Amino acid sequence: MSGAENVSSADPGDQLASVAALRRLADQLEDAAVEQAMRAGWSWPRVAEALGVTRQAVHKKHAKRLIAAGVELRRREND
Repeated sequence: MSGAENVSSADPGDQLASVAALRRLADQLEDAAVEQAMRAGWSWPRVAEALGVTRQAVHKKHAKRLIAAGVELRRREND
């Protein structure tokens, strides 16, 4: 397991809690970055490519939240 020997705590509970905290932080960073990109006029395919996922996956994960936040989403044409 690459990098596992560099973990500072030997307690698996602490390690798993750290992983969970990092996942929450990564989700928050993704939410903010996707919102910023969409407010800047990026298309779903462009955001998806930057994240390394499909357009459908990024749309499913973020569309409702962005609409609720008042972000004007681009239509599919000109993507």
